[in-house]
Amino acid sequence: MRLGLDDDDDGRTWRVGRGGVVGVDSVAVDRVVAVDRVGAVLERWQVRVYLVAIGVGVVVGLVLPGAGPGFGPAVSPLLAALLFVTFRQVPAVELARSWRDGRFVAAVLVVNFLVVPAVVAALLPLLPDERALRLGVLLVLLCPCVDWVVVFGGLGGARRAQLLAVTPVLLVVQLVLLPGYLGAFLGSALGDVVRVGPFLWAFALLLVVPLALAWTVQAVLVRRPRGRFAGVVAATDVAMVPVLAATLVAVIASQVPRVRGGGGDGGLGEVARVVPAYVLFAVVMVGAGVAVARLFRLDAPAGRGVVFSGTARNSLVVLPLALALPDDLAVAAVAVVTQTLVEILAMVVCVRVVPRLLPDPGR
Repeated sequence: MRLGLDDDDDGRTWRVGRGGVVGVDSVAVDRVVAVDRVGAVLERWQVRVYLVAIGVGVVVGLVLPGAGPGFGPAVSPLLAALLFVTFRQVPAVELARSWRDGRFVAAVLVVNFLVVPAVVAALLPLLPDERALRLGVLLVLLCPCVDWVVVFGGLGGARRAQLLAVTPVLLVVQLVLLPGYLGAFLGSALGDVVRVGPFLWAFALLLVVPLALAWTVQAVLVRRPRGRFAGVVAATDVAMVPVLAATLVAVIASQVPRVRGGGGDGGLGEVARVVPAYVLFAVVMVGAGVAVARLFRLDAPAGRGVVFSGTARNSLVVLPLALALPDDLAVAAVAVVTQTLVEILAMVVCVRVVPRLLPDPGR
């Protein structure tokens, strides 16, 4: 996250960020240095910031449950902003290069569509024998994440460009395979609950739009690498931590009241019955992701991407599916929301743990 300053022969100063090299006038050096220092502090304290954000979200959700619906509409725009900040730091040429990494793409497909279903099948006997609850668990665990996995993976030392490049493939494959998975686990009658709309909406809002804006900004910077616009854009290099913290607060504060309500008469008792399965899934998938990465002989950043992809699930995309289910299956939405809360904590832990499991010898 830290930015560098270098002087060239004609007296101009250049600011080097993840999104490229941005020229600034010498009079702006102090401002650049200040941004650089802020970025260093945020990077050093990021995990603590996220834990505080999680705590704030929980407190708001419990103390002010009526405020939950107000936070809900902010989740998607915040996620889009978060992904814009992430994508701006991924040059288009790097994304194109990632498409050619066949071993990484194959490893991600194997971990998500072979290993994950096997792990879910092993966990299924541990779940209550209640079809609606099992449906919610299956909906969320069988669908790999296509949004904040790019963010958390990058924070954990994975290559953002690789994770971003593989998201369209993951989205299409999960949409095709999910009805079959649900039919195999719960019977053909429930295979028809999958609708295309939420997946396409998420793809457009959380991937296409932020990526298009990020690349537009990159193109403008090539033509105008100096000036106020360049300075404002460069400042987004340090926006990752506060935007992610705001996203965590909004997601948790909006979902805690729903979890507390329990989706029916069971209340929190319904939630408690699936939490152990979610925790166990995260632990197992971290280990499985490491094993798959080593099997495919990936380097450390690519291997970390496989681990994050196998562990993070698509809860924010499948939630509309769960909410649209009939009343007798309403508890499925609670199961999806509960996984979101468990995963947030798991991702914060993975940011610290995964780099230690897959260390980079070159660093």
